[in-house]
Amino acid sequence: MQLMEKEDVENQTDVTEFILLGFGDLPELQILLFLVFLVIYIVTMAGNILIIALVVTDQHLHTPMYFFLGNLSCLETCYTSALLPRMLSSLLTGDRTISVGGCITQFFFFCFLATTECYLLAAMSYDRYLAICKPLHYGTCMNGKLCLQLAAGCWIIGFLPCTIMMCFMSQVIFCGPNEMDHFFCDLTPILKLSCSDTRQMMLVFYIFFFPDAVSPFLLTLTSYVCIVSTILRIPSTTGRQKAFSTCSSHLIVVTLFYGTIVIVYMIPKSSNLRALSKVFSVFYTVLTPLANPLIYSLRNREVKEALRKAVRKCLALIKNSD
Repeated sequence: MQLMEKEDVENQTDVTEFILLGFGDLPELQILLFLVFLVIYIVTMAGNILIIALVVTDQHLHTPMYFFLGNLSCLETCYTSALLPRMLSSLLTGDRTISVGGCITQFFFFCFLATTECYLLAAMSYDRYLAICKPLHYGTCMNGKLCLQLAAGCWIIGFLPCTIMMCFMSQVIFCGPNEMDHFFCDLTPILKLSCSDTRQMMLVFYIFFFPDAVSPFLLTLTSYVCIVSTILRIPSTTGRQKAFSTCSSHLIVVTLFYGTIVIVYMIPKSSNLRALSKVFSVFYTVLTPLANPLIYSLRNREVKEALRKAVRKCLALIKNSD
């Protein structure tokens, strides 16, 4: 029986490309969607690159919190560029095909950057925990060496399991339907199109990626439980507001990121809820990278002051050149 199944797979033609259906069921809105996502992409890239530039050039932002924020903005720039250009091209030209290799490569970068973001958010929450709960030890604990180690650890932990997953995915055979009801290459839609036995791959996924999703979430949650507990013990209202303001931007970003991920991956995979799942996927893959620079710039006094100084310098240079 197994031999017959193997022969059936071998007799079928290998699929060399997938069709990402995306938002193809809304043909009348393709141009509008292209313009909306193009604006989002430009604003996301500009906002995150601006934050990186401010963190690098402004001495007042050379602190652990802004070091991690610079890493997060760098990550969001790469994350957005891994997904949106392909979708924009599809919306503009109508060509929704992507090669199998291109699809797996896109999934690798999505997986790598999303996992890294989970750990970066955990590192940022640990930084806020030390700043609020252990203020007297903050300067000695969160030194430059520890910041570099935490940031490097986040990127390495994100990279290694995804590389292992790619080794397994390179062995998968695709020989059946090639239509993927999504706007980017995610694990579940890819495996649905596989003709291979994917049980081993799913085992690898649960061994590596389940802890990679749960561990940083629990670290973040534990940090914020301690932070909230400490803030509530501060006697003055002004003191509580000041303490909460130092972590409110990060808390909003964490809530947006994990909230939409939980909805997308916990929602039942019925045909009626597929469109809703796709909408929430847009939130955490497209809108969260857009929201990060807006939240940190609009709610953060130091970033706004650094931005004002940068604008004044630019205007002074322009005036002097004239």
